[in-house]
Amino acid sequence: MSADNGEVYKPQISHLIHPTQVQTLVQSWLAEDTPSFDYGGFIVGEREETAVLLCKSPGVLAGVPFFDAVFTALECTVEWLYEEGTVLEPVCKVAYIRGKVRNLLLGERTALNCITRASGIATYARKLSEMAKSVGWHGEVAGTRKTTPGFRIVEKYSLLVGGLSTHRYDLSSMIMLKDNHIWTAGNITQAVKDARKVGGFSTKIEVECRSVAEATEAASAGSDIIMLDNFEPQAVHEAAKHLKEKFPYVIIEASGGINEDTLPNYLGPRIDVVSLSKATQGYQTLDFSFKIQKEGKNPHNPMVSEINQDDIS
Repeated sequence: MSADNGEVYKPQISHLIHPTQVQTLVQSWLAEDTPSFDYGGFIVGEREETAVLLCKSPGVLAGVPFFDAVFTALECTVEWLYEEGTVLEPVCKVAYIRGKVRNLLLGERTALNCITRASGIATYARKLSEMAKSVGWHGEVAGTRKTTPGFRIVEKYSLLVGGLSTHRYDLSSMIMLKDNHIWTAGNITQAVKDARKVGGFSTKIEVECRSVAEATEAASAGSDIIMLDNFEPQAVHEAAKHLKEKFPYVIIEASGGINEDTLPNYLGPRIDVVSLSKATQGYQTLDFSFKIQKEGKNPHNPMVSEINQDDIS
């Protein structure tokens, strides 16, 4: 795709973020962290200062739009030294943040909470993505809707930075009929029929199935996606083979109890999607620190290994 000036346009994941949506989110985060008096701000005042963002553990940089939005709301500027999606090696300087010192400190923890978690998710997502690519698998590894309330957009965004699919974003973005829906509706066929009435041609329907019989009923009823839930690897591949022979255009998803150790066992020629909740529930955060730059002060904040005896004499 070419821009008007003839340059080739490279789509940016950050352009998925609606400006006013992230502004609203950031305002709520900042209000939560400082609901009344800014005592620390009283101590430091409004002198212009520069802080450095340090990465202290290896991983993929993610969460840049949210970090930026925090400091934009506080009238500070951020200068990034690395692009989002870059693999960082510690210890390295990642960004400089400039502004009134009390505003820098008002945004510090909120911004760090975003970037440590976002980068942790992206790092884990990148690992899973590379596992799938290494075996030449054709499908998509995806997260789930098991996300943190109020933080979903950050977590789903971070999956994309790391190279995974988000799966459905929310209850409104796809119709997924799980066991509770089926049991309440009476049967799979009726549930799919009712869902199609309101979803129409533009909304995909997925049905969670625990047997080949259920999956066959769902596909026959017009389900676009069949989730084979809590199947062992051998069973899921046998089921997928049977379904693809009868319904070649149906999308087959494997899900339930899958992690990075078992993921390779689910990557087969008839499996189109493998989803796992650990991508947004079981990741390790990256270690970042935020330090005001001052001559003679070490921003790396090394561990104290021994007590200076002169300090206690």
